[in-house]
Amino acid sequence: MLAQQPPTEHLVVIANRELLEQRARMMGLPWRSLAFNPATQPAVASGALPVIDVPLAAAVTAGRLARANAAYVLRTLEVAVDGCMDGHFHAMVTAPVHKGIINDAGTAFTGHTEYLAQRTCTPHVVMMLVGGGLRVALATTHVAVKDIVRHITSASLEQTLRVLEFDLTTRFGIAAPRIAVAGLNPHAGDGGSLGREEIDVIAPAIERVRREGIDARGPLPADTMFHDAARKTYDCAICMYHDQALIPIKTLAFDDGVNVTLGLPFIRTSPDHGTAFDIAGSGRANPASLVAALRLAERMAAAGGA
Repeated sequence: MLAQQPPTEHLVVIANRELLEQRARMMGLPWRSLAFNPATQPAVASGALPVIDVPLAAAVTAGRLARANAAYVLRTLEVAVDGCMDGHFHAMVTAPVHKGIINDAGTAFTGHTEYLAQRTCTPHVVMMLVGGGLRVALATTHVAVKDIVRHITSASLEQTLRVLEFDLTTRFGIAAPRIAVAGLNPHAGDGGSLGREEIDVIAPAIERVRREGIDARGPLPADTMFHDAARKTYDCAICMYHDQALIPIKTLAFDDGVNVTLGLPFIRTSPDHGTAFDIAGSGRANPASLVAALRLAERMAAAGGA
């Protein structure tokens, strides 16, 4: 359905062309596509959706996992990465994937972010969510609560702050970004009585990057960082763990939040939701988050991030 009115005229789809055509016919939607090769077709004619065709290994049924097509999913990512690295594309927007079926097919896969970091030999990437007038980055991502403390070190937090400051400047056009850093413990440790991570780990990292000229502030109590007045005092917040970051962003922008991977040699955005197999092929999927991801990627490229 999104292909009927693409949110950007510069969209190129990497997928199986016949599968897309089948879905359009199944849903009774008009469809016009063209086979596209970025190396030989630098310009795209209007009125048709350009598709880089990737073959499937097995037939696809909407809403059903097919282990045989796990390699197809990875191949679409390979083509997108190669196109970005070769300069054919200005940005990559990924759709949700099912991690389990890729692992079941014999390829270790923990997610897009880790895959892209490994394929581009990027030592440190940062997950940031954007939506509802809020930007929030994560110091740790998909880590069990019991393991969070050992994953937060001064060195890793410093590097996260450096990546965040650089990309906010170069890819979001913020000349002097203000970064609010959340504490880990309730009340940011309350002077050490509720934990010493703020004193021993987080505050020293903030102090070191401040000496480099990065405007990082904190550690701040997370429960008072996201009300209206507080959000006006910073350009991006950084949280210590997954739900600390995603609860405020999904409260403000549940339908159109965008995930951005910072630190890569190219722009990458994605919808902030999962695969929704229960409504696949029904025509009931809400494309708002994907539209927002496409538009944000285009704005980032225009700001000089390509």
